[in-house]
Amino acid sequence: MTDNDWATALEGPPKKPMKRRTKILLWVFALVVAWFTLSNASWLAPDAQGKRVLIAHRGVAQLFDHAGVTGQTCTAARIRPPEHDYIENSLPSMKAAIGRDAGMVQLDVTGTRDGQVAVFSDAALDCRTDGEGEIRDRTMAELKALDIGYGYTADGGKTFPLRGKGAHLMPSLDEVLRDLGHASLRIDFTSRDPKEAELVLAAFARAGIDPDQPRFGFSGAARLMELIRAKAPKAWTMDPDAAKRCTADYIRYGWSGWYPPSCTGSTIIVPLDRQWAYWGWPDRLQDRAAKHGTRILLTGPRGDGADGPGLSQVQQLTKVPASFTGYVGIDDIYNLGPALRPRQK
Repeated sequence: MTDNDWATALEGPPKKPMKRRTKILLWVFALVVAWFTLSNASWLAPDAQGKRVLIAHRGVAQLFDHAGVTGQTCTAARIRPPEHDYIENSLPSMKAAIGRDAGMVQLDVTGTRDGQVAVFSDAALDCRTDGEGEIRDRTMAELKALDIGYGYTADGGKTFPLRGKGAHLMPSLDEVLRDLGHASLRIDFTSRDPKEAELVLAAFARAGIDPDQPRFGFSGAARLMELIRAKAPKAWTMDPDAAKRCTADYIRYGWSGWYPPSCTGSTIIVPLDRQWAYWGWPDRLQDRAAKHGTRILLTGPRGDGADGPGLSQVQQLTKVPASFTGYVGIDDIYNLGPALRPRQK
């Protein structure tokens, strides 16, 4: 046996060409990528049913600069120069919002000393009204005597353009349900006290309105939402903390086609400037959400601290997909609602 024969024997059987192994790996990778791409392809999803719902935040409201706002900031003292005289959370502002094509009106509620439910933006009175202290320490009759436009100023307190125009305008939930019980409403709780949920349900009972309908929404702490959900399982109940968990889980796992259990019956929040981060947006995501009882809420962009949680600029409407049929939070329904109306020839 020659030296070459010995060398060949020591090398063992011939190895498979590396090119073949590489090709197989590339094909496997390509198939995996194709599967993930197609499984999240919006254009392959069924057509979404229904139409988008514009949620007017506190009815027709005054806009303000959100930059640097905290829970202690008096936002009435930093409004932008008013375009109108409407005061948020008042009945005139809610009716005006519906007249400007809001599909749902969001309102804030707090329980009163005499067991009523006041519709007002804050738990305290000092910022917006000529009163002081907490809502819960006043009766509804006492609250009715206040001017809810008293504290609004756009020039650091030199002028107060809404002062005197909000006298006797703080509504009770009973009044809202009496006048607007036929509309779609989303009730946001300012308190974490479960008794507040019981007071709201009692107001629905007095009005003879069943809250167990998809046109009603409720938002608040988990304990309150549990009580509401027990009486109104068909209504939209949103616990903000649970919605954040669901949203994060979907972004983390949605690429695989696996739907996070945290999103079943919950809410996915989609900022206008982060739509690209949501797997299958919009139609594939909407199809998955519908199958799991999940609502989708499109909010304002997160990149601009001056604007609020909802859309506030007409040009932002062009960034909402035409096929989106979920909820759209609107801060400025006064201008954005009419902007969506078909042009008359």
